[in-house]
Amino acid sequence: MPHSFGYRARTRHLFSQDFRKHGPVRLSTFLRSFHVGDIVDIKANASQQKGMPHKYYHGRTGVVFGVQPRAVQVLIYKTVGNRKIEKRVNLRIEHVKHSKCRDDFLNRVKLNAAKKAEAKEKGVKAVVKRQPLAPREARTITTNKNKPETLVAVPYDTFI
Repeated sequence: MPHSFGYRARTRHLFSQDFRKHGPVRLSTFLRSFHVGDIVDIKANASQQKGMPHKYYHGRTGVVFGVQPRAVQVLIYKTVGNRKIEKRVNLRIEHVKHSKCRDDFLNRVKLNAAKKAEAKEKGVKAVVKRQPLAPREARTITTNKNKPETLVAVPYDTFI
């Protein structure tokens, strides 16, 4: 039998649904709103074949550059040889979700704004720059109270 190189070749586990997550797509998936500039993760939902991405894009992160009623257009950079090619992919909403990669950054921006406001009230300068972790304090190990032990192999007995 000839080897298959089809569009969904070798995707038996890649596109499989999680345990007890089979069935139709939840309605909350369709209620998420996407805007131009949002960072999204592409994860193909096998229960909806329309607008499904190619297996290469599964697990990739891109930026939304266009929004339609049922789909979004995502900009992804694909490595081909020694260069990055800009790929524009049309995907239905079931196959994308908002990325969590910027959550830490946005939380840090809010914390920094709060620190600056608090410092302004006190009349001091706020330090919001991230500092590297200090090295751990040095310790020395002494063997004054520890006597060396000699380890001997346990004899092996055979019962025949």
